[in-house]
Amino acid sequence: MLKGNPTKSASNLIRGAQLLLLPQFRPYILVPLLINLVLFIIITGYLIVNFNDAINGMLGFLPGWDWVKWLVNALLWILWPLFATLVMMIYGYTFNLMTNLIAAPFYGLLAEKIENHLIAAEIDSEPLKKMVPRTLIRELLKLWYFISRAFFLALLSLTLIWIPLLNIVVPFLWLLWGAWSMAIQYSDYPADNHKTPFKILRKWLAGEKLTSYSFGGLVMLASMIPIVNIFAMPVAVAGATVNWAERGKQECQQT
Repeated sequence: MLKGNPTKSASNLIRGAQLLLLPQFRPYILVPLLINLVLFIIITGYLIVNFNDAINGMLGFLPGWDWVKWLVNALLWILWPLFATLVMMIYGYTFNLMTNLIAAPFYGLLAEKIENHLIAAEIDSEPLKKMVPRTLIRELLKLWYFISRAFFLALLSLTLIWIPLLNIVVPFLWLLWGAWSMAIQYSDYPADNHKTPFKILRKWLAGEKLTSYSFGGLVMLASMIPIVNIFAMPVAVAGATVNWAERGKQECQQT
């Protein structure tokens, strides 16, 4: 039986957004927002120019048999939105990946300040000159995890895409993977502040699948919406920190 509460994920994100409106947190989101804005202009511009070509390229991967072409044409009203969603998911995932890699130290600091506010105490702070290399190494660890698992998912997708009807599930598999990745990505900032091993963090999130997937899914959805995605990441950090302070910290320490 799947554990977790999807409504809790939405509540945590709302609380995270409310926290970021407090004056004491504004200095810690300024640099990440500027980074997001610059990358938004670059990545969104590339998406606009190449959107149709990307979808046509995905449709081109389908078998060229006559009956498959007929089926594709008959189901185009379903396939086009599915592949369009997949393209937007790749856009959101890429946007998250690049901004998080650059802004990781700032998000770690933001998570620290929010947790201090929530628990009314000071967690051990770390000088920025030490935090920057450590958080970058942690981001590379996560990046390797994401890329290695995505590679096997890509192999599975390349197999399924040649099987009629089953190929329709491919975008949904990637959406689930994207949601799981987002849950890990943002929950890791407060966890890393406590030097929580990456494996233990994943185990805790896997034990709360409904909460993790719903949280990651909401973040992924926000990342797919231009302009909204500029602000989605600080909100995701804050929402994940709320969840960590209330549940994750204690449960990970007990593992």
